[in-house]
Amino acid sequence: VSQELNKEYASIFSPFWNEIIKSLREEDFISNREMDLLSIPSNTGSLRLVQWPLFLLSSKIFLAIDLALDCKDTQADLWNRICRDEYMSYAVQECYYSIEKILHSLVDGEGRLWVERIFREINNSILENSLVITLSLKKLPLVLSRFTALTGLLIRNETPDLAKGAAKALFQLYEVVTHDLLSSDLREQLDTWNILARARNEGRLFSRIEWPKDPEIKEQVKRLHLLLTVKDSAANIPKNLEARRRLEFFSNSLFMDMPPAKPVCEMIPFSVFTPYYSETVLYSTSELQKENEDGISILFYLQKIFPDEWENFLERIGRGESAGGVDLQENSTDSLELRFWASYRGQTLARTVRGMMYYRRALMLQSYLERRPIGVTDYSRSGLLPTQGFALSHEARAQSDLKFTYVVSCQIYGQQKQRKAPEAADIALLLQRNEALRVAFIHVEDSSAADGKVSKEFFSKLVKADIHGKDQEIYSIRLPGDPKLGEGKPENQNHAIIFTRGEAIQTIDMNQDNYLEEAMKMRNLLEEFRTDHGIRPPSILGVREHVFTGSVSSLAWFMSNQETSFVTLGQRVLANPLKVRMHYGHPDVFDRIFHITRGGISKASRVINISEDIYAGFNSTLRQGNVTHHEYIQVGKGRDVGLNQIALFEGKVAGGNGEQVLSRDVYRLGQLFDFFRMLSFYFTTVGYYLCTMMTVLTIYIFLYGRAYLAFSGLDRAISRQAKLSGNTSLNAVLNTQFLVQIGVFTAVPMIMGFILELGLLKAVFSFITMQLQLCSVFFTFSLGTKTHYFGRTILHGGAKYRATGRGFVVRHIKFAENYRLYSRSHFIKALEVALLLIVYIAYGYAEGGAVSYVLLTLSSWFLVISWLFAPYIFNPSGFEWQKTVEDFDDWSSWLLYKGGVGVKGDNSWEAWWDEEQMHIQTLRGRILETILSLRFFIFQYGIVYKLHLTGNDTSLAIYGFSWVVLVGIVMIFKVCTSLF
Repeated sequence: VSQELNKEYASIFSPFWNEIIKSLREEDFISNREMDLLSIPSNTGSLRLVQWPLFLLSSKIFLAIDLALDCKDTQADLWNRICRDEYMSYAVQECYYSIEKILHSLVDGEGRLWVERIFREINNSILENSLVITLSLKKLPLVLSRFTALTGLLIRNETPDLAKGAAKALFQLYEVVTHDLLSSDLREQLDTWNILARARNEGRLFSRIEWPKDPEIKEQVKRLHLLLTVKDSAANIPKNLEARRRLEFFSNSLFMDMPPAKPVCEMIPFSVFTPYYSETVLYSTSELQKENEDGISILFYLQKIFPDEWENFLERIGRGESAGGVDLQENSTDSLELRFWASYRGQTLARTVRGMMYYRRALMLQSYLERRPIGVTDYSRSGLLPTQGFALSHEARAQSDLKFTYVVSCQIYGQQKQRKAPEAADIALLLQRNEALRVAFIHVEDSSAADGKVSKEFFSKLVKADIHGKDQEIYSIRLPGDPKLGEGKPENQNHAIIFTRGEAIQTIDMNQDNYLEEAMKMRNLLEEFRTDHGIRPPSILGVREHVFTGSVSSLAWFMSNQETSFVTLGQRVLANPLKVRMHYGHPDVFDRIFHITRGGISKASRVINISEDIYAGFNSTLRQGNVTHHEYIQVGKGRDVGLNQIALFEGKVAGGNGEQVLSRDVYRLGQLFDFFRMLSFYFTTVGYYLCTMMTVLTIYIFLYGRAYLAFSGLDRAISRQAKLSGNTSLNAVLNTQFLVQIGVFTAVPMIMGFILELGLLKAVFSFITMQLQLCSVFFTFSLGTKTHYFGRTILHGGAKYRATGRGFVVRHIKFAENYRLYSRSHFIKALEVALLLIVYIAYGYAEGGAVSYVLLTLSSWFLVISWLFAPYIFNPSGFEWQKTVEDFDDWSSWLLYKGGVGVKGDNSWEAWWDEEQMHIQTLRGRILETILSLRFFIFQYGIVYKLHLTGNDTSLAIYGFSWVVLVGIVMIFKVCTSLF
């Protein structure tokens, strides 16, 4: 490709890249200096070569000088060595041409004659291949140091003192070049040049300097100064890992297969849709400053986990590094910027709105730049500036508004405004800052009928902010009644979907984010609807997710890695070749016309549709839709960061899968799929939870079997018989080690994802790091969560939405709270398994002794320890003595507090117990729970028999004796508690 064509391509690409870098700076991922190093020059000036970002050229000049100092060969050999590094050759050429252009613009008269003579001689020597003879290359460091001193003055605003300093620096450069750099012949010619000698003797050689005022020259001076001073390696720019990850993914995605984008005026119009209820919109100043019992506030926490972003934020608002949160509150503008800075690092609606509005910004930029004439490489002549003013272009704004609509369905926004809730004020602030944002909500009015009765009327309303910042009503649609009949979130989506526009709709949850560089690829993604994907056109375009909460805590990192493996490796395979990908979350893009005419995108039936997302995939597939997945574009996603939040979320998903097993949609899919798709569908939906439950049930069956053999004494006899008869198969069955019980096997897809995306070495390092952070404990604990809630839903139904809360976990969770959440699901089951293991070691027979017992039961003991202690291991300050004492006092008061009418489970053990039994509502459920609980009679019978409390009697009289003892213990406990 010719140099001119390369330069043209660079001039076309540079405004897009620079806008991406600008957005990274606005988000405080990079500093001002890094923004200068990452930006691409417009490549529209008179410089004859492509100008690359400075971070690619940094330190290349110094390396080239080292090569020149060591050079003992000809000019051609030196240049060949420099050209081995492509960017080094670009850096050398740009440095030379820039110095020539800057010096020409600075001086006039005799000074310009000197500059022209110097460069004429150097250019001639280059053509004659005699540069190493004409110049003394050993003096190059000295020359560049003099020129760096000059550019250091020129990048500042002109003052009389700086002008004198620049003239002095230029004269010093003249002295070094003339007397040190040039060969003796050229030196004598310049010294005897009368015009130059007279001007030098009279002190007017560089007396008049034209300070850089032209924007192009000023930018070139600044760029050259950085080129001569920055020694950072390109691998360390930018320093922020998130900025580096985003730029890497964007750069790599440009080489992936994606359909070419149509012009903005011809692209498929689309809407983005976000349901919101009462989550955090924007952190208030008091929330940021409020300290927990350890004196840690949210702001302090964010400053510690994002130190570089905090420094970049202070630099952006013009504050020193020593400024704290209290200092920023003195200025209302800085205080508001602080609130947004913190909110953009949490899972807030403000973050989601900012991310989705990047679509509009990207479309405005693309529409604006599409109007420039192709092939014009000097925009100063054509009258067009590459990016300046695109946000103010009426045509670009109108074009983007025609193609993009963003609706946030804030279901109770009207009620929040009536009670003047802070969330309503924050939503109004978002409306003011984003003119294209639309908010839909349900408005309730009281109306009087003719008979005097007062009834409620319900309206779906859509509002925007007017020029005064007030809510301006766009549409108001009267509803036949209260729309909240089923699950809240799907109903929230269903009432507002009529306000969306276009042929496609992207569903976005309120804990998601987007990036400008990804928004620029939305036109390409929408073209997938027009691309051949088999027999049927796509009805849902799957989009990959990046979990941005991975840096908050170790648990968040585990969840982030696990989720990433599913939304990349997993969904890619589900879409092709298995053809069983459904809709699992909110970044997917729907064919709006297809789904609105086939039942909508959300099923809202109460209980059965608790996991409303996947039913959209079921609905689409059943109606002959085609679900695809695309890796070249991604959307940010927040996940729960604390163990309790994660457990509630996994409990909701597991319960939702339990309801799916009972749903007609899964039945119909199972009936209609062919054998291979049916198996693929099974193992990637409800089958995963069934297998998880079977894993835990296998532990119970295995241990109860061993306990029975231990109580009856048959294990010793069977082992000896197998040994005598040489029955190795039976012996192997009796000594099976249940490694499959360890939940770490759920991390295998994550490890494979590491290997594919990071390489083997980094994957091994990451896996070891995760093991040191006890990821196996977490995944084993997660096994119990999924099993409990899935199994309970299968037995009794009644899955329900569990609000997890998406805030930062900076407080200590009390023991009573952990006990209430995990008692039924983990603690009791872990104690039961531990009791079985103790019975086995007490009464069982292990041929290999202690070593054999350890090998046989290691994974089971690991499960017990994980289920019992994980909530305290991952609890902030979980083992601090003072907090342990306080937790015990709180737990004791909770246990002894009497229940009653209106008392909640958080305050009383009795009320909590009643709440825990609420899911057992039918006779069938009671019978099933009773049958499952009959297993404990094995303990009762076996232990009493083994203790020989009734001699060698094996009759049912053992039960009578043990029940008498049990009733006696209960009576003693009741008497003691009534006395106190």
